[in-house]
Amino acid sequence: MAMDPTNSDDLWLEQALTADAQATAYVADDGFTATVLSRLPAPATLPAWRRPVVVLLWLMAAGAVAALLPDLFYALFRGISALIVGQQFTLSQIAVALLLVSATTWSTIVYAMRAE
Repeated sequence: MAMDPTNSDDLWLEQALTADAQATAYVADDGFTATVLSRLPAPATLPAWRRPVVVLLWLMAAGAVAALLPDLFYALFRGISALIVGQQFTLSQIAVALLLVSATTWSTIVYAMRAE
């Protein structure tokens, strides 16, 4: 949440921090910070072969998923249709199912259109 300097609740804190920053003198470290930073170890670098291997693995995984999706959708469709055809639904069960679907749809729409 961004701080609003015109808000009176935050104004006293902003004034106190500004006054403290102006009252505090700079403390010289005589090169201590630069010395510490120069003694830090070099950042670890990844091997050059790692990125192509990771890309290849992701491509293989995407290919496997793409190859398995038609069978998955077919099995899912057969299961749902067998459940629907083999089940006798009453009018109240259909009404509850439609109510749940519409409530889920509307709550998703309201969530997606909310103001941040």
